[in-house]
Amino acid sequence: MPTPHTTIADRVAELQRKSATRLPADVRAAFDADLARVTAAGIPADVAAAGTAMPDGDVVDESGHPTTLASVRAGRPAVVVFYRGAWCPYCNLTLRAYEETLVSELDVRGVALVAVSPQKPDGSLSMQQKNDLTYTVVSDPGNQIAGRLGILTAPGEEARDAQMSLGLDLADINADGTHALPFPTVVIVDAGGSIRWIDVHPDYTTRTEPAEILTALDAALANGQ
Repeated sequence: MPTPHTTIADRVAELQRKSATRLPADVRAAFDADLARVTAAGIPADVAAAGTAMPDGDVVDESGHPTTLASVRAGRPAVVVFYRGAWCPYCNLTLRAYEETLVSELDVRGVALVAVSPQKPDGSLSMQQKNDLTYTVVSDPGNQIAGRLGILTAPGEEARDAQMSLGLDLADINADGTHALPFPTVVIVDAGGSIRWIDVHPDYTTRTEPAEILTALDAALANGQ
């Protein structure tokens, strides 16, 4: 049973141990090959850099109400987490870990925590409810914010076919009907709306640890950001 002190890497290792034999061999091979392809390509060259403005955009909250990322931040510094969707087990365990380990730490610092994905609002609601999340979860239709950050990717054809064999159709899950996904990414945004730190993971089985986020956040706050 994970505790607040269990790292995300430890949680991922346990998830992979339990699920090693659950997927058909051909499906697992397709996913592994696609992950190797994306990981080998690395972080895109045009990813937004620290010191630039955090892109804003129209988002939809878990109840289906339109808003903007800036409105959700409400003038506060924020930790903005881009994840793939409620269908992704790695995303579920990561957002749950952030609930357990980050929320209280961010509250005392006056920092918002916002999770963003391209899925439809009902997917955001599902993510929030099944993981008992107390922070804001929004949909970024069309990956407009993720696209401007330069963190977009998409599964290859064989991986999409493997997903379909499991009943997973990203074009039906995503709000814009495409297969585009953000790389798992954490962005620290200061009160003025500037990016102070960004951590992008082409390998979706790895995620930014809470301790890393707090270290980067405290450094930004110490610099008056």
